[in-house]
Amino acid sequence: MPAGQPALAAALPRFKIALPVAALAAMFGIIFWIRPAILSYFGIGLLLDLAMPAVFASMAQMCVIAINDIDLGIGPFISLTSCIAATLLVRAPAAGLLALAAAIGAYALMGGLIHVRRLPSIVVTLGASFIWLGCALLLLPSPGGGAPSLIAGFVNLSPPLVPLPILVLAGAALLGHLLLMRTARGAVLRGIGGNAKAVEQAGWSLARGRMLLYGIAGACGVIAGLLLDGINTSGDATVGAQYTLTSIAAVIVGGGEFVGGDVSPVGTVTGTLIMLLTGSVLSFVNISTSWQLSVEGGILIVVLGLRAVARSA
Repeated sequence: MPAGQPALAAALPRFKIALPVAALAAMFGIIFWIRPAILSYFGIGLLLDLAMPAVFASMAQMCVIAINDIDLGIGPFISLTSCIAATLLVRAPAAGLLALAAAIGAYALMGGLIHVRRLPSIVVTLGASFIWLGCALLLLPSPGGGAPSLIAGFVNLSPPLVPLPILVLAGAALLGHLLLMRTARGAVLRGIGGNAKAVEQAGWSLARGRMLLYGIAGACGVIAGLLLDGINTSGDATVGAQYTLTSIAAVIVGGGEFVGGDVSPVGTVTGTLIMLLTGSVLSFVNISTSWQLSVEGGILIVVLGLRAVARSA
């Protein structure tokens, strides 16, 4: 190995985290410079309100990417859970809770099916996305319904000193980091994506591990749907569609990789904020939000390009 390459290889993980953190700081700087009034308790809370469901959508995607899969159904799944919250949870809470538990179980079984039948995750999750969408439309053919008082009350909380969205995002990042990066079980689960054969030889079940991660992804999707319903105070069968591609981009921009079990909960939260604030920056500089997806795609390409350059240096 040429001189200097070991040092570059060791610095790459820090580079993958430092890059999104610097980008996020720059975005906040631009926003506060253009709109100084946002630099306040209520301004920051309003700016980051939709970050709460978005970050759990990205966490769900992170769990799937950790085992080298991609979930193309998380957006419609979030829509379904939002519709369940807006209808069943309001009218019949017991039935609503049972439906949400069944949805999480279905997600875990989907992971088991992918493993046992050795099916491409993209195909299975894409097919499942139509099932989630169909169920959501059956529950709520048109936007409407309501929000359970408990959920509506939570999203409207005003904690002292720190806005609720920051507490939720920090809590998600900390909990994800502790469970996935600091526990033996978390190391095993990440190892399924990094070296599945070694994990299996060590006596761990790959099928159970994949089902567990898909189940956690389903639970994160349920939380995202509940938060979205609380914020919007209604359900919509298409409201979560935006989260599918955005969640993938958030994981990768935040330092994750498509293969190798290389993901970061803290980076995923950072990447989610970058994706979310992109639209705010565009609107503040009077650029049409129709450009948002193009800019997000450009950000993803730039990040991947910079990583490729860093690896080849």
